[in-house]
Amino acid sequence: MNSKKPYLVDAIIGNSTILASMGRTGRLYRLWWPNIDMPQHVDAMRTSLQWADGSLTWFDGEEDGWKHDVAYVDRSNVLRVSARSEEQPVAVESLHFAVPDSNLLVREYTFTNTGSEPLSFGFLLHSSFLISENGHYNTTMFQTDADALIHFRNGYFFAVASANVCAKYQAGISWEQVQEGKLNGNNIDMRPDGAMAWSVEALAPGASVTIPVFIAAGRNEEQALEELASARSVSSEQLVARTNAYWAAYVDAAAPCPLEGDEIKALYERSVLMFKLMSDDKTGSIIAAPEFDETFSRCGGYSYCWGRDAAFITTALDKAGLSDLSDRFYAWTLTAQSPDGSWQQRHYHDGGLAPSWGLQIDEGSSIIWGMWQHYMEKQDPAFARMVWPAVQRGASFLIRFIDAESGLPKPSIDLWEEREASHTYSSAAVYGGLTAAASFAELMEERTLAADWRQAADRIASAIMSDCWNEERGSFYRGVDLKVGADRYEQAVAEGLEGRVEQLDKGYVKHVLRHDPIIDISLLGIAVPFEAVAPGHERMKRTAEAVEASLTVPAVGGIKRYEDDHYIGGNPWILTTLWLAHYRVATGDVAAARELLDWAIQHRTETGLLPEQIDKTTGETAWVVPLTWSHAMFVLAIFMIAEAEAASKVS
Repeated sequence: MNSKKPYLVDAIIGNSTILASMGRTGRLYRLWWPNIDMPQHVDAMRTSLQWADGSLTWFDGEEDGWKHDVAYVDRSNVLRVSARSEEQPVAVESLHFAVPDSNLLVREYTFTNTGSEPLSFGFLLHSSFLISENGHYNTTMFQTDADALIHFRNGYFFAVASANVCAKYQAGISWEQVQEGKLNGNNIDMRPDGAMAWSVEALAPGASVTIPVFIAAGRNEEQALEELASARSVSSEQLVARTNAYWAAYVDAAAPCPLEGDEIKALYERSVLMFKLMSDDKTGSIIAAPEFDETFSRCGGYSYCWGRDAAFITTALDKAGLSDLSDRFYAWTLTAQSPDGSWQQRHYHDGGLAPSWGLQIDEGSSIIWGMWQHYMEKQDPAFARMVWPAVQRGASFLIRFIDAESGLPKPSIDLWEEREASHTYSSAAVYGGLTAAASFAELMEERTLAADWRQAADRIASAIMSDCWNEERGSFYRGVDLKVGADRYEQAVAEGLEGRVEQLDKGYVKHVLRHDPIIDISLLGIAVPFEAVAPGHERMKRTAEAVEASLTVPAVGGIKRYEDDHYIGGNPWILTTLWLAHYRVATGDVAAARELLDWAIQHRTETGLLPEQIDKTTGETAWVVPLTWSHAMFVLAIFMIAEAEAASKVS
């Protein structure tokens, strides 16, 4: 079928082994297994009703007047979709979920006759797989004994079937043929598409019938069929009940929501549930978001593990009582560390290097900082001993990366992955990483290392204060030694800005501006969370005021990343808005933090997920659903606010 997939999705379902993304109409767009970052296997899956004359109505779309309501089951990762049309005599209620501790995705459809006469119709499912994201060498076959379509390619097998016996099938079918509704019984084809249909006969007015669809995965045909047989051994209602009970128990085992309010509690519980889906069961890596731009048409992809994101996320996990996920993540980081002690920009679930724009020094720094935050939460000596060798190598790399003359880290790629400079945020992250490493060294009674690392960190803090302050704008510079193109360099120097041209190898040159004066939300990271400068320091206060004044988006509200941001239109982000909330709490302005928190809550999606960006004109979701970092910043914000409010009552 080669369908065009949307950038924005409305929901995700999974169990940390299977992950799938869906639209609000119940259409399944993507499916990952056996890891949640890659590979992705589904091209398209469509569902329709077929009438006696052979015509079809696709109820997972908006044709034929279909209207949909979508929501997660309360305290569960089961998605419920209701589809109704005034033009059709059938209402469809469907539940979509992955069964815990299995390789099974379930899509349970309940059809109700809303007319006044008995009704007969067919339920047709079209499934198109591009297994392992590859259009070559796929095979689709109908396995008669199992009454299942099996899609397979090179070690990935997916059995698609129901508990109900199908009436018709076809392996290898074009989209044009599907729309004719005539399935010819072909049982094997080296094409990725297949279709199945089930018959409903004389359904009485007001009566309902349920047809579950199973997608069972395995490394070979036998494994997939064993998973399918297990699904069929119980009713789909039992699978629903088992899955809902699992997720309810998961929420119960988490820390309770620290703030009152139905909306806050609902979003907190949704965050707890979402975190589990973003953590890979087999490796412990945590992805930034389910992939939605496979061809890198508008971005560089999101289904990778960033150490920076994960440091914020694991700190939130610990607050939420999900420290086992943090344990598994930091065990995973040991597999991702490079031989030189660095952690690169982003990684696959197996620790391998993912597509990259170059070294981001804040990534490894954040991991070491996050390790210490996790240790402080659990106070587990075994954890400290486990990570200590990696901390040593990581801190040694950071020390080597510091410029001996300035005391600041050398230029690298910024946290937004757009420019090269000695970024002030990145310098603060290195400060945080080195102070964390020094704390580990003291714990291990390595006092000389601890002293050396603290001395280097203190020098970074001093250099930030002396070399990175922009009095003219009342803010810290975003960075120093900014690499720019030749045209921009010439224009800037002509305007009186300080710069230089550096000679590189093989006759190449690099154009460098001494200062980057752009106001950027990440400047708050100097204080929160890394504390290279105290939150209450006058310069931090002035920086925060400059951030709010320069980056608040008119009309819609919220905080964008930086002044001249053009990515996806330059919108406000959830996480940036909550970053300012964190800073406001740190300086005692809880009321302002509450307002920023409320803005984030009001801009969650229909299904209660937090996106990355909000459209600066319409206020609607603009990009990436869900973003794990957004949910982490929300969880951190509510715990910070709760702790501040509790402290104020005591005082």
